[in-house]
Amino acid sequence: MQNVTLFLEKADSFIWGPPLLMLLVGTGIYLTFKLGLIQVFKLPLALKLVFSKDTDSNAQGDVSSFGALCTALAATIGTGNIVGVATAIKAGGPGALFWMWVAAFFGMATKYGECLLSVKYRVVDENGQMSGGPMYYIERGLGNKVLAKMFAAFGVGVAFFGIGTFPQINAITDAVKITFNIPVLATSIVITAIVALVTLGGIKSIAKISEIIVPFMAVFYVLGALFIMISNIQLIPQTFLLVIKSAFTPTAATGGFLGASVMYAMRNGVARGVFSNESGLGSAPIATAAAKTNSCVKQGLISMTGTFFDTIIICTMTGLMLIMTGVWNGSLQGASMTNEAFNQGLPVIGPYIVTVGLIFFSFTTILGWNYYGERCTEYLFGVKAIKLYRLIFIVLVGAGSFLKLDMIWILADIVNGLMAIPNLIALIGLRGVIASETRLYFEGLKSESKIAWKSKTVNEEN
Repeated sequence: MQNVTLFLEKADSFIWGPPLLMLLVGTGIYLTFKLGLIQVFKLPLALKLVFSKDTDSNAQGDVSSFGALCTALAATIGTGNIVGVATAIKAGGPGALFWMWVAAFFGMATKYGECLLSVKYRVVDENGQMSGGPMYYIERGLGNKVLAKMFAAFGVGVAFFGIGTFPQINAITDAVKITFNIPVLATSIVITAIVALVTLGGIKSIAKISEIIVPFMAVFYVLGALFIMISNIQLIPQTFLLVIKSAFTPTAATGGFLGASVMYAMRNGVARGVFSNESGLGSAPIATAAAKTNSCVKQGLISMTGTFFDTIIICTMTGLMLIMTGVWNGSLQGASMTNEAFNQGLPVIGPYIVTVGLIFFSFTTILGWNYYGERCTEYLFGVKAIKLYRLIFIVLVGAGSFLKLDMIWILADIVNGLMAIPNLIALIGLRGVIASETRLYFEGLKSESKIAWKSKTVNEEN
């Protein structure tokens, strides 16, 4: 077992070395400037679109734009926000949080681009459902079937062995045991049974559950974190200073923290940031393809807010709490770290907020990734393979509770990195399509605005 762990650690370090980090962040930086800082100047419009009702009844798709966003958020807001932030800071120090911010900021442009392409190149499958994602825009946009199949194969791998199963169920059972003293086996059986029932309903069932759970739990968790931060408001300035300082200088060993170099902080921050918001990974575009919309740019803007909500808001709150309460340099790890931070800030009820949040966040992530893996399976083997895929997925969800935490995160990192590579190649290759679609959309908005202004002026004169 030690040899397997050592091999996986080496593979993880190789995959998440400087080349992939540069490719991930570099793609986001390129798209950021190519699109004129779209995540800054168009964020107000994107947020407005998120909370606006769908007005086009003739739009193609299986679920509403909000439902597609919630499905994507269901898959992204999970253990990455609670456990992932804790493991990043535990390994890389407070500076890891800064690199999570950097990855998220540029990742918003990446998320916009990949979700735009997903809607543009989506197709209708044999069951009459919308299918899309990187495998389709790689094949139909780049004309490269080999790269498309590689992405789909890695996507199934992430669903089976990465974000989709092991980290989520392990985090749920661990948190429930710590807080409620319920045996791991009992929790595993219950969660696996519920996952089986919901996933058999497909995207519409998953979207319906996600639309209810995701907004409620995000607000519930954020309010708890916000209360703790306001209670310790005097510590916020020095916490931010520590984060920024640690991002550019090595963090010395202190307490239970072993110390970390700048490169290690950067690697952990970017890797966990990608695990949390999935920008550049190519997963969110699969859910985005199901949205009822006639505009790929509009849906790209809506999808871009997922990274904002996930990392800039929720991960930041978790990270600041871990640092300001001092639990980051203690002996605790994973969910136990975040649990203790909430316990210090909100005695008695704090751990319950983390546990309940973790249960629902992780549960919806499992549902979202079941759908992602299903679409990848359908692309590779056709709709007949979906039943077998679902069966294997459910079995792996049940097995994930009994693996060690270190092994789970290493395995998740490896398959995540492999999935990101073909998607990032496609984004670079199709950068011209992203830019031209964006330009045409906003030129159209300007024209509509001018016509509306002229019409209003004429009416006022009359």
